[in-house]
Amino acid sequence: MKKLVLVLIVIAALITFFNLRKSEKIGSTSEGKTVKIDYSHPVPGDWLIRHLPAEPSTLNPILVTDVYGSQIDGEIFDSLIRRDPKTLEFIPQLASSWEISPDHLVYTFHLRKDVYWHDGKQFTARDVKFSYDKIMDPKVDAAPLRNYYRDIKKVEMLDPFTVKFTYSQPYFRALEFCGGIPIVPEHVFGEKDFNQHPFNRAPIGTGPYKFAKWDTGKEIVLVRNENYYGKKPYIDKVVYKIITDNTVAFQVLKQGGLDLMGLRPIQWVKQTRSKRFKKHFRKLKYFLPSYNYIGWNNRRIYFRDKRVRRALTMLVDRQGILKDILYNLGVVVTGPFYINSPAYDKTIKPYPYNPQQAEKLLAEAGWIDHDGDGIRDKDGTKFSFEFLISAGSKFAEQLSTILKESLKRHGISMTIRRLEWAVFIQQIDDRQFDACTLGWSMGWESDPYQIWHSSQAKKGSNFVGFVNKEADEIIEKARREFDAKKRNEMYHRFHRIIHEEQPYTFLFTMNALVAVDKRFQNVNVYPMGLEPREWWVPVALQRYK
Repeated sequence: MKKLVLVLIVIAALITFFNLRKSEKIGSTSEGKTVKIDYSHPVPGDWLIRHLPAEPSTLNPILVTDVYGSQIDGEIFDSLIRRDPKTLEFIPQLASSWEISPDHLVYTFHLRKDVYWHDGKQFTARDVKFSYDKIMDPKVDAAPLRNYYRDIKKVEMLDPFTVKFTYSQPYFRALEFCGGIPIVPEHVFGEKDFNQHPFNRAPIGTGPYKFAKWDTGKEIVLVRNENYYGKKPYIDKVVYKIITDNTVAFQVLKQGGLDLMGLRPIQWVKQTRSKRFKKHFRKLKYFLPSYNYIGWNNRRIYFRDKRVRRALTMLVDRQGILKDILYNLGVVVTGPFYINSPAYDKTIKPYPYNPQQAEKLLAEAGWIDHDGDGIRDKDGTKFSFEFLISAGSKFAEQLSTILKESLKRHGISMTIRRLEWAVFIQQIDDRQFDACTLGWSMGWESDPYQIWHSSQAKKGSNFVGFVNKEADEIIEKARREFDAKKRNEMYHRFHRIIHEEQPYTFLFTMNALVAVDKRFQNVNVYPMGLEPREWWVPVALQRYK
């Protein structure tokens, strides 16, 4: 009996030793030192250095309109609920539970009582009500966000930890938007101007990371919130390095100065093939709900006629650009929904590159070279316009150069104007542009109201001033339709209208192309992208203290 026990103990010891050996490997640090690396369990420590291609205009989550500020705010601020990254189902965050009335008009949220703002003040329903009131205040620069809350009749604080949203009519994304409302601390703002408040550059949130500093033109730094109510992230500090030149940023990445960066197609295909790069970085490729486009300001005389807009699309060789510049790392799109969603009508085919048909359409619309100077004109106006691009975008630079040459061959004069990101966005917001190129990131479900409803043309995200009565009616009706199949049938008709009108020349849904330092563990690609707050670094590989 003793011998049997002894044998079992020895076997157990060998199994334990074997498992330990499996979790421990010999590796090397970035300096080339040979070390034992323990992969058996996550540990805290280290920093994540991320690339920020442009400086955000604000870090106030109610005012932010660009992807860069939104990305940072996602670490600083929590909302009432969030989507589970794996299942995309809604899960509790600042709210512990919620109820929805059978008629889809009332949404009641019960808040956690253990949440504190980063300055130590307790989070309550007053902050939710205050944030809603600010979103709806016409003096606050939140027009793009405001339209999602236009059907709310009232928001009530039932007690310090219960808040109720009451809608005037059903909205199929109501839970997502009242549950995902950006929340700021009431006690911080006082009577100061909300749009120009110091908070906008030094935010106080409830999220897993706290704002530390913002060095203009250099970096934005976040540190882990040690008093976070939820599961704390493993990484101590997240540093967003502001590098507007992508080529420079890529060199910094290769030298170890960045841990996470989006790659350009040429970098993905040709500049990351070395053994050294593959040894230090993993490359990830995945689709996200997004698209890029050329926006024609429909208010301008050149772009008022849909025949002209359609002709301009036919003068853009999208397949050629996709092949020659983007290495086929994307797909040409035709409309305003994510190409892999049921709202997108795949029976609609892209307008082909067809200069002959384009010239015919331009002539039908009255744009002819009447005086023989090589530039088309109509009623005494030359077809000569300005194309606005962000100075840091290599793709925008390449696209605008190709477009300029293509249009010149067909009697249209285009000048290119490059602006820094913040100035560029301000010009778009002020509608002070002829044409531009940009992109939209979308949620898992889409509501075209913000971008396409005529009410958003003056102050909102309908920058190009698209106005169409039938499109408005479809958008409004679809917002009240909870049957996804019926709603998608409406969206297919809406897609057709947009395709015929061509307020945008829709370009591509591109693969997200990302490089991540290999010292980070638990790096997963989820339906909506990466979740760096899950990442961790073994002690032996930690680079920053």
